[in-house]
Amino acid sequence: MPILKRKPKVQRIALISLGCPKNQVNAERMMHDLQAAGFAIAESVYSGADAVIVNTCGFVDDAKKEAIDSILEMAQLKADGTIGKILVTGCMAQRYQDEITAEIPEVDGVLGLGANDSIVQHMQELLGGAAVSESPDISCLQLGGERKLLSPQHWAYLQIADGCNNCCTYCAIPGIRGPFRHRSTEDILAEAEALCAAGARELVLIAQDVTAYPALPALLQQLCQLEELQWLRLLYCYPDEISDELIATMASEDKIVKYIDLPLQHADDRILAAMGRRGTQADITAVLNKLRAAMPGIAIRTTFICGFPGEDEAAFETLAEFVAAQNFTHMGAFAFSPQEGTPAFSFPNQVDPEIAQQRVEILTQQQAEIALQHKEQLAGQTMQAMVEAHDPYTDSYLARTAADAPEIDGMLAFTSPRHLQPGEVAQVQIIGLKEDMLIGKAL
Repeated sequence: MPILKRKPKVQRIALISLGCPKNQVNAERMMHDLQAAGFAIAESVYSGADAVIVNTCGFVDDAKKEAIDSILEMAQLKADGTIGKILVTGCMAQRYQDEITAEIPEVDGVLGLGANDSIVQHMQELLGGAAVSESPDISCLQLGGERKLLSPQHWAYLQIADGCNNCCTYCAIPGIRGPFRHRSTEDILAEAEALCAAGARELVLIAQDVTAYPALPALLQQLCQLEELQWLRLLYCYPDEISDELIATMASEDKIVKYIDLPLQHADDRILAAMGRRGTQADITAVLNKLRAAMPGIAIRTTFICGFPGEDEAAFETLAEFVAAQNFTHMGAFAFSPQEGTPAFSFPNQVDPEIAQQRVEILTQQQAEIALQHKEQLAGQTMQAMVEAHDPYTDSYLARTAADAPEIDGMLAFTSPRHLQPGEVAQVQIIGLKEDMLIGKAL
């Protein structure tokens, strides 16, 4: 009687990916490579995983705390026998490799960003019982490559560059991800075409500084020629690199949503100079005015840092008045987080963290009232909305307007006389608000 051979057990890899979309894209490429090598990808299903990858963010203290908490949670599951190995990757692994190895002994491997492209080899070594610790030069991290998307099929991030040359005095990113470097136009277009062929109807351009990409308007025009593409969105733009040509391209191309993410960080000239930001409040205002003149109703998202060293009451008042006057569609405020290795870490006149947090709360409350006014003014208007999901219990749809980026902005609920699929764009009449969510009906 022939002896039946057992099939070798397929090893399962789970993932926790934290931080920004750039980190998510890194995770997606690692997941693709592991799956192509024969590993089963469990993503967030940890129980029974042979290894869990914790892809960390290391930008500010809150992000580092979240990463450490996630690692310690996995360490407890490992102690319980629920999971096997723990591998730490991402920006915190790049920045604190030795500290993670020394202080969290439950971790089996730590890989810097430059090791991402050899994830299969390292995972095989890890599961074979070897300790893994490597941090090649950041230039070893390839910017292209196939991905296993963690986003829904109908939209995807499209990374066009990495690293940064701006070197703001508070920012650790140039030390983590290195100087600015970008992908070729041909490489970006090939990936965009593949994403659209696979079902993506919205592409969200990302980089540490999207506007540093050479000939960005020409790239946008070529992307808009993709037939399946419905929406093209820009995140992470730098104000003094918003050229007249870029504004004209955004205004003239129907597929480019009239939305821009423009982290301004502050509005007081003295604080802007201390931050190493180029330009003054007057320069920023001029850019905002140009954007709004070319694209009336453009949605502008921004972020500000409260409590930067030297920010006295007068400087904060300047910031608060600027936010009130500019009427931003979306705004985030964060307390200054001193990062070792950056100039601002040792600046004099550090602001008490409690005062910084109080200022965050003041700015956030002020913006909440502005955002509510924005939504109330939409009643009766007809807007484009991209379907995210169908709720069978209420027979309604969740969607995003062109003024809302995936994962960070608001949602819209609407009814429709016909069935719609995720990624379809409907014309929706806004009929009101339920709490802070827009309510509408498809025409």
